[in-house]
Formats: sequence, structure tokens, C-alpha cells
Amino acid sequence: MRTLIIMFYLCLRLTTMTELGFGAYATHPGDVIKDEIESRGITQRMLAERTGIGFTVINEILNGKRPLTERSALLIGAALDIDSEPLLRLQYKYNMQTLMKDQSFLKRLKSIKGFAASVTL
Repeated sequence: MRTLIIMFYLCLRLTTMTELGFGAYATHPGDVIKDEIESRGITQRMLAERTGIGFTVINEILNGKRPLTERSALLIGAALDIDSEPLLRLQYKYNMQTLMKDQSFLKRLKSIKGFAASVTL
């Protein structure tokens, strides 16, 4: 039942973020996974051992210091019996929101917009 609630939350959160552009804040999928394992009484070490992912890597994902990769999403999803796709979409949204707050990247992006239109043959 808890898994269904989490998946509903993820779908609702992703829909809301889509409707509102990027939303008010970025949510790292590690936050959602961390809540899920804590509610089930699973420790980070237990999750690391079950998935074969190093404890440090699990800890960094759950604390938003490392991105959730496709491989880690599938392994964690299998261990927790949850769909990994919404977690990966959440990671994508997090990446986009983080980039759109990076002023040096935005400056670079602005400098290359319109490049194709300015090229003459």
C-alpha cells in the first residue's frame, strides 16, 4: 500500500511540475527513496547490500549528492518493488531545474541561441 502512495505522489508531483513549468523547487529522487526506506525500516546499509551498490553511493544518492542512474534506479526499484521510471523522470526534472538556475550555463545558452538561423550558405 505504501508503494502505491509513493507512486501516486511521484506521478502527481511530476504532473504538477509539468503543468507549472519547472515548479517551485527541485526534488531529488533520493529524497523520495530515503522516505520510502525509512518508512519500511530499511537502512541504507541493508539497501546497499541487497542491491550490490556501494554504501557510499547509496548514501550520496539518498542525500542528493549523486544522480540516480538508470542502473541504480532499476536495482533500487527491484529491491523496493517499485517502478523505477518515475524516479528517473524525477531525476531528469531535478537535472533540468538545477541547470536552469546555473547562471554561467544560462549565459552560455543565451550566447548560442539563434546560431543556426544566423548561418548563411
